[in-house]
Amino acid sequence: MAKSANLYVRIEPEVKEQAEKILSTLGIPASNAINMFYKQIILQKGLPFEVKIPERSPLDFSMLSTEELQEELEKGYADMKAGRTKDAKAVFADIRKDYGL
Repeated sequence: MAKSANLYVRIEPEVKEQAEKILSTLGIPASNAINMFYKQIILQKGLPFEVKIPERSPLDFSMLSTEELQEELEKGYADMKAGRTKDAKAVFADIRKDYGL
Protein backbone atom coordinates (compact mmCIF):
# COMPACT_ATOMS: atom_id res chain seq x y z
CA MET A 1 0.00 0.00 0.00
CA ALA A 2 1.38 3.42 -0.91
CA LYS A 3 2.20 5.76 1.92
CA SER A 4 0.11 8.88 1.41
CA ALA A 5 -1.18 9.94 4.84
CA ASN A 6 0.59 12.61 6.87
CA LEU A 7 0.89 12.77 10.63
CA TYR A 8 1.73 15.99 12.44
CA VAL A 9 2.62 15.80 16.10
CA ARG A 10 4.25 17.97 18.73
CA ILE A 11 6.86 16.30 20.88
CA GLU A 12 9.42 17.43 23.43
CA PRO A 13 12.65 18.24 21.53
CA GLU A 14 14.82 16.21 23.94
CA VAL A 15 12.59 13.15 23.58
CA LYS A 16 12.67 13.44 19.79
CA GLU A 17 16.44 13.85 19.75
CA GLN A 18 17.11 10.89 22.05
CA ALA A 19 14.69 8.59 20.23
CA GLU A 20 15.98 9.53 16.78
CA LYS A 21 19.57 8.94 17.91
CA ILE A 22 18.65 5.40 18.96
CA LEU A 23 16.64 4.80 15.79
CA SER A 24 19.54 6.07 13.69
CA THR A 25 21.87 3.61 15.41
CA LEU A 26 19.39 0.86 14.54
CA GLY A 27 19.12 2.12 10.95
CA ILE A 28 15.39 2.81 11.27
CA PRO A 29 13.96 6.12 10.04
CA ALA A 30 11.54 7.76 12.47
CA SER A 31 8.68 7.44 9.96
CA ASN A 32 9.22 3.67 9.79
CA ALA A 33 9.28 3.42 13.60
CA ILE A 34 6.01 5.33 13.84
CA ASN A 35 4.50 3.09 11.15
CA MET A 36 5.63 0.00 13.13
CA PHE A 37 4.11 1.50 16.29
CA TYR A 38 0.76 2.06 14.55
CA LYS A 39 0.81 -1.50 13.15
CA GLN A 40 1.40 -2.85 16.66
CA ILE A 41 -1.56 -0.79 17.92
CA ILE A 42 -3.69 -2.48 15.26
CA LEU A 43 -2.36 -5.97 16.05
CA GLN A 44 -2.72 -5.53 19.82
CA LYS A 45 -6.01 -3.64 19.51
CA GLY A 46 -4.54 -1.08 21.88
CA LEU A 47 -1.18 0.24 22.97
CA PRO A 48 1.54 -2.39 22.57
CA PHE A 49 2.73 -1.82 26.12
CA GLU A 50 1.19 -1.45 29.54
CA VAL A 51 0.22 2.06 30.60
CA LYS A 52 -0.27 2.42 34.32
CA ILE A 53 0.92 4.28 37.35
CA PRO A 54 3.64 2.22 39.04
CA GLU A 55 2.76 0.81 42.44
CA ARG A 56 6.10 2.02 43.73
CA SER A 57 8.35 4.77 42.56
CA PRO A 58 12.05 5.28 43.23
CA LEU A 59 12.99 7.56 46.10
CA ASP A 60 13.96 10.99 44.72
CA PHE A 61 16.75 12.11 47.02
CA SER A 62 16.70 15.62 45.55
CA MET A 63 13.23 16.09 47.06
CA LEU A 64 14.28 15.16 50.61
CA SER A 65 14.99 17.65 53.36
CA THR A 66 18.39 17.51 55.04
CA GLU A 67 16.83 15.64 57.97
CA GLU A 68 15.08 13.11 55.70
CA LEU A 69 18.28 12.52 53.75
CA GLN A 70 20.22 11.97 56.98
CA GLU A 71 17.56 9.47 58.10
CA GLU A 72 17.85 7.53 54.82
CA LEU A 73 21.64 7.48 55.06
CA GLU A 74 21.44 6.20 58.63
CA LYS A 75 19.07 3.41 57.54
CA GLY A 76 21.56 2.38 54.86
CA TYR A 77 24.46 2.45 57.30
CA ALA A 78 22.50 0.33 59.81
CA ASP A 79 21.65 -2.19 57.07
CA MET A 80 25.31 -2.38 56.07
CA LYS A 81 26.47 -2.95 59.67
CA ALA A 82 23.80 -5.65 60.15
CA GLY A 83 24.90 -7.45 56.99
CA ARG A 84 21.71 -6.67 55.09
CA THR A 85 23.42 -6.07 51.78
CA LYS A 86 22.97 -7.32 48.20
CA ASP A 87 25.23 -7.83 45.24
CA ALA A 88 25.02 -4.86 42.81
CA LYS A 89 23.75 -7.11 39.99
CA ALA A 90 20.89 -8.30 42.20
CA VAL A 91 20.02 -4.74 43.21
CA PHE A 92 19.84 -3.54 39.60
CA ALA A 93 17.78 -6.59 38.61
CA ASP A 94 15.34 -5.81 41.44
CA ILE A 95 15.10 -2.16 40.39
CA ARG A 96 14.37 -3.13 36.79
CA LYS A 97 11.69 -5.60 37.92
CA ASP A 98 10.10 -3.34 40.53
CA TYR A 99 9.91 -0.26 38.31
CA GLY A 100 9.35 -1.92 34.95
CA LEU A 101 12.61 -0.72 33.44
